[in-house]
Amino acid sequence: MEFLAHGNHTAVTEFILLGLTDDPVLRVILFMVILGIYLVTVFGNLSTILLIRFSSQLHHPMYFFLSHLASADMGFSSSVTPNMLVNFLVERNTISYLGCAIQLGAAAFFGTVECFVLAAMAYDRFVAICSPLLYLFKMSSQVCVRLLAVTYVGAFLNASSFTISFFSFVFCGPKAVNHFFCDFAPLVELSCSDVSVSTVIPSISAGTVVVTTVIAIAVSYTYILITILKMRSTEGRQKAFSTCTSHLIAVTLFYGTVTFIYVMPKSSFSTDQNKVVSVFYMVVIPMLNPLIYSLRNNEIKGALRRLLGRKTFS
Repeated sequence: MEFLAHGNHTAVTEFILLGLTDDPVLRVILFMVILGIYLVTVFGNLSTILLIRFSSQLHHPMYFFLSHLASADMGFSSSVTPNMLVNFLVERNTISYLGCAIQLGAAAFFGTVECFVLAAMAYDRFVAICSPLLYLFKMSSQVCVRLLAVTYVGAFLNASSFTISFFSFVFCGPKAVNHFFCDFAPLVELSCSDVSVSTVIPSISAGTVVVTTVIAIAVSYTYILITILKMRSTEGRQKAFSTCTSHLIAVTLFYGTVTFIYVMPKSSFSTDQNKVVSVFYMVVIPMLNPLIYSLRNNEIKGALRRLLGRKTFS
């Protein structure tokens, strides 16, 4: 509790977010672009959730997890985008101390949910392709609920590790966060207390989430690939591959950008590159996921066509 002894030095009640750029013209352009992306994100993911909810033909495990992926995408984007949009239009980009903690925790929570749901969806595809006769048993509603319970408990624990560490930091100035949101690494750099212990638990927690989910996805797709290669029917192979394509694209986009930011050596890329990639995985990817799944999925297009009562989707 040593940091409490220095509580009188914690004069920082708000942080200044340096954002993406100081150019006023570019700020307006970015505001319009990111606002458009955010509106598409909310509309696309909300439409996915409602379509799955009201279309009985989509009431099976793959779409159950897809609806939660859509919820995570909305939450992930909403944890940073509204504040970023406001900051494009104001002179002083500030966020309160508590607001920074909430933003950090929310981003960690929804990012973790995304990791676990992508892993659950990979397991679902593994069961569907490798054990089709046992699919209804292995992916029963009870199993899906348990996987989801692990997802949200794991997300809560991981987010808690980041917020608790944040509250243990002592900030005595400066208070300028070199990012467009309260990311953990820039906050660590601003702390004037010893953070060697405080950063261990979040690092272990986040690392465990990423490694565990990556292994689950890799093992699932290894068995899927082996099973597909053993199929004699070309049509069967194509059908099996098509059911996995959308998920593989989503996994590649998400983990590719996360790896670039959090795994690659810091010396290999600049802070500006870090910000750009962060915009991609926190703002752009949540918009792309519903497009990826809807454009490549005949069941979703068919359900939407039936729901709207017209044949404009082919």
